[in-house]
Amino acid sequence: MSQLEKKAGLLRRTSSSKKPLKEKVVLMYDEIFAKEDPAKNNPRFWDELFLMKVNLEYLESKLESVDGEEVQRIQDNINSLFHHCVQALGEEHQIKVVNALQTLCALFRGVHQKNKSASGFDIINMLMGFDKAEQRMKDLMERLDSLLCGEGSESLKSLCLKLLLCLVTVTDNISQNTILEYVMINSIFEAILQILSDVSSRGQHGYDAVVLLALLVNYRKYESVNPYIVKLSIVDDEPTLDGMGMVVHHALTEYNRQYKDKEEENQGGFFSTLTSMVGSMFIADADEKLSVQTNEAILLALYEAVHLNRNFITVLAQSHPEIDLACTPATPTPTTPTTPLGTTPPSLDMMNNPELPLDPNLQTSNLLITFLKYASIVMQDTKDEHRLNSARLCLIILTCIAEDQYADAFLHDDNMNFRVNLHRMPMRHRKKAVDKNIPSRPLVCALLDLMVEFIVTHMMKDFPMDLYLRCVQIIHKLLCYQKKCRIRLHYTWRELWSALINLLKFLLSNETTLLAKHNIFHLALLVVNLFNMFITYGDTFLPTSNSYDELYYEIVRMHQVFDNLYCMVLRVSTNTGQWKEPASKVTHALVNVRAIINHFNPKIESYAAVNHISQLSEEQVLEVVRSNYDTLTLKLQDGLDQFERYSEQPKEAAFFKELVRSISLNVRKNVSLNTLSQDVLLKEFSTIS
Repeated sequence: MSQLEKKAGLLRRTSSSKKPLKEKVVLMYDEIFAKEDPAKNNPRFWDELFLMKVNLEYLESKLESVDGEEVQRIQDNINSLFHHCVQALGEEHQIKVVNALQTLCALFRGVHQKNKSASGFDIINMLMGFDKAEQRMKDLMERLDSLLCGEGSESLKSLCLKLLLCLVTVTDNISQNTILEYVMINSIFEAILQILSDVSSRGQHGYDAVVLLALLVNYRKYESVNPYIVKLSIVDDEPTLDGMGMVVHHALTEYNRQYKDKEEENQGGFFSTLTSMVGSMFIADADEKLSVQTNEAILLALYEAVHLNRNFITVLAQSHPEIDLACTPATPTPTTPTTPLGTTPPSLDMMNNPELPLDPNLQTSNLLITFLKYASIVMQDTKDEHRLNSARLCLIILTCIAEDQYADAFLHDDNMNFRVNLHRMPMRHRKKAVDKNIPSRPLVCALLDLMVEFIVTHMMKDFPMDLYLRCVQIIHKLLCYQKKCRIRLHYTWRELWSALINLLKFLLSNETTLLAKHNIFHLALLVVNLFNMFITYGDTFLPTSNSYDELYYEIVRMHQVFDNLYCMVLRVSTNTGQWKEPASKVTHALVNVRAIINHFNPKIESYAAVNHISQLSEEQVLEVVRSNYDTLTLKLQDGLDQFERYSEQPKEAAFFKELVRSISLNVRKNVSLNTLSQDVLLKEFSTIS
C-alpha cells in the first residue's frame, strides 16, 4: 500500500475492479470537513467518533489542506469538534479520553501549520470560536489538571503532558502563541509540582513535566507578569524541589554516562580503533552528533530553577547515594541509534535501577557534581553556534551559583569534600589525567579546575570572547567570597596564574586579528584585576605565606608578558581611536604588577651578580622576594572586590529568546506521531466497561 493510501486511511483492495475502502474514522473526518453539521443525520456521531482509533496524519493533513474560504465554511464543525474533544476528556471510557487527547493534538498542530501567518486571534477563532474560547480553554485546562492529578492511568497522564508540550510548541516563537494566555489564566503549575513531588510519577513523567515548566516560564517573560515565574520563584516545598533536582540530575547523569561509554569505546584496543575508523566512514555524521549534542531543554530548566528560586540552591548539594528516581517498573523509552545524546529523556529502566554503575563518584554524587561534569563535556568544543550556546548557558548557570551566598558556603565547605572527575580535552602536550589521582576536595576546587581548563583549551582564532569574559568573572566572584569570608582554600593557584598569563600572552600575539572583532582590553582588564585581587588581598585568602611568595615569583618570572601588555596598552591609549579609553584603564590597572616587577627584578639580578650565579633556582628567587617585601610600595586600588550582579534582562534577553525557539523546535520534533502511538495505550484500555 502506498504512503498516500496509508495517510488517507485506505484499506486493501478486495478486487482489482473495486475502489479501495476508506476507514470509518476517515469517512467521519470527511463529514466534519463538509459544510453540514455531521450530527444532523447521526445524533450519535460524536460518541462514535471518539471510539474510533484516531488517524492523526489524515486529520492533520486535512486541516493543512483547507484554504481560506473553506475555513469559514467549516469553522462551526471545527469548533464543534474541539468542544466535543474537551467534553470527551470527562468520559469514563478511557479509550474516548485517549482519542480526544490525540484529536486535540492534531487540531492544534494542523490549524497552526496551515495558518502560520495568521494572528493568534484568528487561530483561536478557527479552533474554538472567539466568543466561547475562554470557557472552552477553562474546561480543557481543568480536565487536563484533573487527569494529571488523579489516580488514573499513567499512559493517560503521559498523553496529557504530550498534548501540553504540543500546544506550547506549535509556534516557533513561544511568545506569539496567543492560546497560551489561557494556560496562564488556568494554571497547571500545581499539577506539574505534584508530578515532581511523587517518586513514582516523577520517574515516568518528570522529564516532560520539567521541560513543560521551563517552556511555560519563558512565555512573554519580559512583556507581562507570567504566573509560572511568580509561582516557581516562591516554591519552598522540599520534596517538590528535590524532585525537580532529581529529574535534572538523572537527565545529565544519563548524558555523562553515554558520553563516557562512547569515550571508552573509542579508546579501546587496536581492533576497536580499526573498527571505529572503518565504521566512521559510513556513520561519521551520526557519530559526531552523538558525542556533542546537548540537552538544552533540561539545562534551561536547571537555569530557571537556580535563577528564580533561591530555595533550589540547597538541592544542588543534596547527596544522591543511589538512583531512586522511580520505584515502579516501566517500559524504557525507545531511542534510535542516531538519536543525538541528551535530546530524549533518560530511559526509565536507567532511572529504576539502583545498581547501575555510572562512575566512581556515584556513592557521593550530587546535582552540582553531575552538572560540573556535564559542563566539562559540552564546553570542550564550541566551534559551532549550537555548542557555543550550550557552553554559554552552562556558564550563565555557574555565574548564578557563584554569586549566591548559600551556594558559595557549601562550595567552600571543608566538611564536604568530593572527587570530581572532569572531562579534559585531549591535547598533545599534556598527559591524560588518571582518575584515581584526583584528590577529595571542596567543590569550589572542581569549579576552578573547570574554569582553568576552559581558559587553557580555547585560545583559538575564532575566539569565544563572551565565554572567556564569563569564565574570568566567575573566578572573580569566587575570590570575592573567599576574601570576604577569609577562606584559605588549599588549591593549586599556580595553575590558575599560569593560565591567566598565557591568556594575556595570546591576546598580545593576536592583537590585530582579535581587535577586528572584540574589545580585548575589557578581558585584559578583568585578568589584570584578578592579579590585583591576589596582590592586594591574597594575604587574607591564600592558604600560606608561601603561596603569596609564589604569586610574586610567577609575576616576576613572566614579567615579559606584563611588560609587553603595558607597551601595547600605552601605545593604544596615547593614540586617538575607539580603544583609547579601555586601553588606558588597563594601563592604570597594571600599576602594582609593574611596581612588583620593577622592584624585584633589579634585586634578583644583583643577587645573581653578587653570588656569581648565571641562572637562579626557584628557591633562590623566592628567598630574594621574601627578604625584600619591606621596601616594596604598592598603591591601594578601589573596587577590586566589587562585581556587577547577573541580570537576565536586558543583556541576555536575545540569547534566551533564540535558545527557547531552538528548544521549542526540538521538542515539537520529538513529540512526534510515534510518541503518540495508540498501540501501548489501547493494550492498557483493551476492555471498555
